[in-house]
Amino acid sequence: MPRRIGRPGLIGTMARTAVITGTASATSRAMNNRANARADQRASAQAYDAQQAQYAQQQQMEQMLAQQQALAAQQAQQIPAAPAPGGDTLSQLQQLGEMRSAGLLTDAEFAAAKAKILG
Repeated sequence: MPRRIGRPGLIGTMARTAVITGTASATSRAMNNRANARADQRASAQAYDAQQAQYAQQQQMEQMLAQQQALAAQQAQQIPAAPAPGGDTLSQLQQLGEMRSAGLLTDAEFAAAKAKILG
């Protein structure tokens, strides 16, 4: 069969159109895939940032709670032992000893309260 010179035939035109259409579809899919990947990456980064912010906030709350507990313990230690109303000296000294052994009073606070009771 002799080769035809000039414009391509119907089959050649259809083949060329199919190749162009396939290339355009593949390019479009690739661009959509890249856009989706970038959107997923942005969403992951935002989720990570939110998680880190929540973790930092939780750490800050735990530090504040620890500071409040330490302050409350310090204030509890600073409160002098009040003498028992109507109690005798021996019961007051026993109460002070129990408070010191429980860790509520330091030795210095114990000595000061003892001196106050004994006059």
